[in-house]
Amino acid sequence: MSKSGFSTEERAAMKERARELAAEAKAGRRKAEGEAEVLARIAEMPAAERDMAGRLHGIITTTAPALSPKTWYGMPAYANADGKVVVFFQGASKFGARYSTLGFNDSAALDDGDMWPTSFALNALTPAVEKKVTTLVKKAARAAGATRR
Repeated sequence: MSKSGFSTEERAAMKERARELAAEAKAGRRKAEGEAEVLARIAEMPAAERDMAGRLHGIITTTAPALSPKTWYGMPAYANADGKVVVFFQGASKFGARYSTLGFNDSAALDDGDMWPTSFALNALTPAVEKKVTTLVKKAARAAGATRR
C-alpha cells in the first residue's frame, strides 16, 4: 500500500484502464471522421448511386456496427478493428461501368469450397437483394472479427 491508498498493482491497473479509454476515444473519433467522409462521398454520387450507397451504408452500419466506415479509393468502405477493409461499394459511374459493385476483401472470409464470389453486381436494391446483402455482411463481419460481443 502506498501513500495514495492504492497498491502498485491497482495503480498499474488504473493506468492501463486510462490507456484503454484513451484508445477507445481515439477510435470513436476516427470512426466519426470516417463516417462523415463516407457520407460526403455518397452525397457527391449521381442520384441512383447515392440512393443505393446510402441504403447500403444503413444496412452495413446496422448489421455490423463494429465495422468502421472509411473511404477506400474514394468510395465507401467498412473496415474491421485492424483497419482492414472488409466490405466496399463502388458506384458504376466511378469507372463508367454498367453496374455498381458490392465487394468483400479476403478478411470477409466468404469461402465456400474451392471457388466463391467476392464481389456482386448491383442494379437495384430490392427487398430480396437487401436480405442477401444483410446475410453476407453478417457473415463477413463475423469472419473479420467485427461483431459485437
